[in-house]
Order: sequence, then C-alpha cells, then structure tokens
Amino acid sequence: MDVPHQVRIVEVGPRDGLQNEAQQVPTIVKIQFIEMLVDAGLKTIESTAFVSPKWVPQMADHADLMRSLPRREGVTYPVLVPNLRGFEEAVEAGANEVAVFAAASETFSQRNINCSIAESLERFAPVFEAARAGGVRVRGYVSCALGCPYEGEVAPASVADVAGKLFDTGCYEISLGDTIGVGTPKRTQLMIGAVAARVPVENLAGHFHDTYGQALANVYASLEMGVRVFDASVSGLGGCPYAPGAAGNLATEDMLYMLNGMGIETGVDLNRLIAAGTFIREVLGKETQSRVARALLKAC
Repeated sequence: MDVPHQVRIVEVGPRDGLQNEAQQVPTIVKIQFIEMLVDAGLKTIESTAFVSPKWVPQMADHADLMRSLPRREGVTYPVLVPNLRGFEEAVEAGANEVAVFAAASETFSQRNINCSIAESLERFAPVFEAARAGGVRVRGYVSCALGCPYEGEVAPASVADVAGKLFDTGCYEISLGDTIGVGTPKRTQLMIGAVAARVPVENLAGHFHDTYGQALANVYASLEMGVRVFDASVSGLGGCPYAPGAAGNLATEDMLYMLNGMGIETGVDLNRLIAAGTFIREVLGKETQSRVARALLKAC
C-alpha cells in the first residue's frame, strides 16, 4: 500500500509529556510552551487533563490553562477527561474537544483507572451523550494495544473490540497506544489490520513509545497500512506511571525528520519544534533531547 502524502501530528507533550513531572510547571510557562508549539505549525495539541489534582497534581491548573490558551484558526486543544464531571469542567473552561481512554488489557484497566474495560466504557456513556448534545468532538485512546506490563502480549482481537466499541459509541478517531513500547512492525501491522476491520483506517491514529527503539519503525509500518495521524511528544517527554519500565513517548522531532525525508507533508517547522523542545527541557532541567535535535544542534 502507498503511504499517505500528508500526516497530522497530535502533539501530546503539554499533557502526556508533563503530567508525571514531579516539578510543578507554572501555568504561564505551559502557555508559552504551547504557543511555541502552535508557532511551529502544530494544529492539534493535547493541552491538559481534567482529572483530580489528587492523582495528577501537574494538571491541577487545567481550567486556568484552558481559558488562557491562544485561540488560533484551525488549532484545536483536546483535553483528557475521565468521566462526566471532568467533561463538564472542561467544557465550562472552553474545551470543544475531549479525549477518553480505555485499555485492551483487563489488568491494566484495573491498575490504571480502577475498573474493568466494560465498566470504563459504561463510565464514558454519559460523556458521549453530553458531547453529542453540546457539539463536542470526542477522541478515544486504547492503551496496551501491543502489549501489557502485567499480562504480556495482547491479542489484536481484544484491541479491535475496544476500539470498535469506542468508535461505535461516538469517537471520531481512535489512537492505538503501544503503552510500554514493546511493539514491532509486523505486530503493529497485524494489530492495525484487526482494528481496521472494525474501524476505518482513516479514523485511526498511532501512539508509540520508544522503550525498545521501535517507535519510528512502527510509525513507518503504520503508514504502510494507511494510518495518517500520529501522536508524539516533543523531546520524547512523558511515559506511563502504570507501566513499569516504559520509556517516554516518541519524540516529535524524530518523527517529523523521518516524515520530511519521505516527502510527507505535516505543516510543521522542524527548527521551531526543536526550539520548543529546548525551551521546555531547560525549564525541567533535563538533558535528554530527541536524536534529531541532538544531531542538528551539534552540527551548528
């Protein structure tokens, strides 16, 4: 299959990248960070999560942040919501797109959100109802699409079942997450093939972690299957607190470099993206950079 000529990047750094940082990042800094990402050309930026500050202290400023985000034509700021209460708070703060999350592994679902897969889908039912009534778009995440830290390998049929139910209920797009980064290209294509039998491939997205250095290879394998939306986090920030040993997300810079080299359009400027990554890395006091940023800055 020919790869897509255009890809949409969903930048998850401000939420997924920062949510587990122990150092509290001031709201004004988050806003500056997001403004830099917008200036780089990113059109979809997952900005925060309307979850309890007790569980995710870094996202305690979600309402203030949402109200202060730069409103630009064509730019959306989806936010994570765990239930109807989170949805209502998000909409009140100005959100017009939300994301819900489920897992393809029963054990991971219990450890992550303290309920079974079936219970998690039931929990989202009132969110979908309210979203339809309010004209709010809903994106869905499926965790452990290529493996679980507790159960090991996850059957593609299980991923397809959860993804299909989310899509049928009202998600316009389903992001398939390799939460612990154990996927390989062949397994990725088998999983996407199974899911595509339930959800049109144009409504699928890939979200790959780089624990074993396979994230870019899995993006390429997904492109061959027709997937044209990918999540990534600038500088590879983030990871999953409920997935022991999982490395960070795929670095947006690294993915963009590959896509540029393939002649695939994204509308994102690599140099400005690197600048945004450098900014937030310095705020966090981290030395880690994306491979591309390291190489290009060294060459300057």
